[in-house]
Amino acid sequence: MCGDAEMNEGESSVFDRFRNRLENAKSYGEVWDVVRDCVEFSLHKRRGGMMLFLDDLPLQLGAYHSVGTNNIVLNRTLVEIVEAAVKSRRVVNALVFNLLLHEYLHALGEYSEVEVRRLVYRVARKCFGEDYVVTVVASKSPWVLLRGIPLEGVNVRRRVMEIVRDFEKADKYIV
Repeated sequence: MCGDAEMNEGESSVFDRFRNRLENAKSYGEVWDVVRDCVEFSLHKRRGGMMLFLDDLPLQLGAYHSVGTNNIVLNRTLVEIVEAAVKSRRVVNALVFNLLLHEYLHALGEYSEVEVRRLVYRVARKCFGEDYVVTVVASKSPWVLLRGIPLEGVNVRRRVMEIVRDFEKADKYIV
């Protein structure tokens, strides 16, 4: 009995720590740090040297990672639409977290979409708990946040792809 209480208390502190970090993240780099730490905590995997680019992609595409690169391209327009619609940093960070986590798992060598979706949910549940917005988005898909938003009339204008500066802070100098 005592072991269960200790485990729940330990889980609770893990959930609180990751939730607080994500809720207080003010940049893509800060959300990324939470993604990397969650993957390391739950799957014991890590990869450095990742870069983030923002581009205006078709709305049905949240982000992508090109195999053989260290690049993740995030749909800037999609993030902007969710920011305007929900006006909640917590929810926007949950969206960005899920999209980055999905692509990071691809970058770590998992190419199956079905397996990546399963792992995104597993990582979210282990780090944030079952009832948290990150886990709800992971279980239903990021598009759950777009329900009720009329996207048919959205005209995605192409802007220049931009690199996110200070996305990943290198622990060591990389040549």
